[in-house]
Amino acid sequence: MTPHPDSIAGVIHDPVARRIFPGRIHFDHGVITAIQEDPGVTDRQLILPPLVDSHIHIESSMLTPAEFARRAVCHGTGAVVADPHEIANVLGVTGIDFMIGSGQTVPLTFYFGAPSCVPATPFESAGAILDATTIGTLMTRDDIYFLGEMMNFPGVLHNDPEVMAKINHARAQGKPVDGHAPNVHGTDLDTYIKAGISTDHEATSLSEAMEKINKGMQILIREGSSARDFAALHPLISTHPHAGMFCSDDLHPDDLMQGHINRLVKKSLAAGHDILDILQYSCVNPVRHYNLATGLLQPGDPADFIVVDNLHDFTIKYHYARGIQIAQGDTPLFTTSPPEPLNNFHARPLTELDLQVPAQDGDMQVIAVQDGALLTTKKLQKPCIQKGLCIAEPQQDLLKLCVVNRYKQKPVAIGFVSGFGLKNGGMASSIAHDSHNIIGIGCNDRELMNAVNEVIQCTGGIAVADEDEIQSLPLPIGGLMGMGSCIEMADQHQQLEDQVRKQGCSLTAPFMTMSFLALPVIPHLKMTDQGLFDVDTFSFTPLFKGSTGDCP
Repeated sequence: MTPHPDSIAGVIHDPVARRIFPGRIHFDHGVITAIQEDPGVTDRQLILPPLVDSHIHIESSMLTPAEFARRAVCHGTGAVVADPHEIANVLGVTGIDFMIGSGQTVPLTFYFGAPSCVPATPFESAGAILDATTIGTLMTRDDIYFLGEMMNFPGVLHNDPEVMAKINHARAQGKPVDGHAPNVHGTDLDTYIKAGISTDHEATSLSEAMEKINKGMQILIREGSSARDFAALHPLISTHPHAGMFCSDDLHPDDLMQGHINRLVKKSLAAGHDILDILQYSCVNPVRHYNLATGLLQPGDPADFIVVDNLHDFTIKYHYARGIQIAQGDTPLFTTSPPEPLNNFHARPLTELDLQVPAQDGDMQVIAVQDGALLTTKKLQKPCIQKGLCIAEPQQDLLKLCVVNRYKQKPVAIGFVSGFGLKNGGMASSIAHDSHNIIGIGCNDRELMNAVNEVIQCTGGIAVADEDEIQSLPLPIGGLMGMGSCIEMADQHQQLEDQVRKQGCSLTAPFMTMSFLALPVIPHLKMTDQGLFDVDTFSFTPLFKGSTGDCP
């Protein structure tokens, strides 16, 4: 990192006073001492506060926090509000401490929360449990800033004692409680908010977002690798500038290479929103809501700021944290050291017998995915039967889906999915929200088995099988994160995505989409390691249901 002079001149964007003016910022020992307006300043570079991601799971980048930081600072990100519930589901408090420790080695500021739902529900098998007593201890820590997203919204609505105890621990410490309330409306939403939950990043329509805003919630406009809601929600930036923030939620390394919150800023500018309203979303609102120590270009604030060329290209020229330059253009000015890997992985290799589904009367309930969305739909489809067994039929876009418990030896949960478009081969991953068991999709049992067994051989990772050829990306840290840099991980991940596309998959983010098929808190039909799950009824549901029929 490079020491910086004690002042910088340019066009200052003050997001608090909502003013733009030429001037000079003076700072000493990492703190802004004065901001001087000066019409005579000739340097037209733009000085803005650093950008904040108000909700992200760093693990989805497949990078350690330290390696995530080396790329994010080049995009102008100065702080992230991070919920480490991915690694907590695998390793509990040990995983949370790993994330905090990694984040403390770099100049990007990580504000970690205590995951509220480990596991997310009792309908899946995780590697750890964070009960209310553990959450109470975590909430007293100075390095824990909030209670992570309360995905168990039915638990809130039914006043579950354990769920409410976790929320009350956060409120007793004066720390915010993040929400997760897809399609929760009316009196149910009233109950959810009354519990003390103040944000939501699951709104996918303007009407849903407006109801939540009108009832007092902050809406997080999400633009990640799979779920992308900016197009639907961006009018809020101008109509309700004090009621929202930007977030990425989940971001794969190849997407992080291209941008972070700066991409939302550029999209907002292109959509015609005022830069001061945009800064309200990307800086001011998250700093104030979460009580962050990140600077907002005010005297007495940390000397945190970014310098950009113009409001059209929005190219980050320099990035400073506490008065020290930490990035220049696309180059981070600090290094990292590789961590010691840690994991929790006990799965055994599968055989094709483990994946067989005997035929039964009735149609099958099939999970139907939608590109760019975490929501799935339910559909009934006639099974394809061969020798008394239900098999995948790629030509009808009917693929076999399995979830394998990676923590204990249990029977494999098996179902069927449509919407991936694979014509041959299989794909598998130990990234399967939120308990991170092994999830796989295949056009036949052999290639599905090969993909899953490659993940098991790696003790966590991502794999693609094409006949007997297998490609993989090992993820030795919790089966979630690798040891490489962003560019290295992005390149390997991109190769795997390119391969599944060659095999017919048409989804924008195939592995991200697959990873959410195991999450039983996002409607409508999902598959956990314990079986097919109907989110609408919040209960398991049989694979076979409805009328009978032969495969056409």
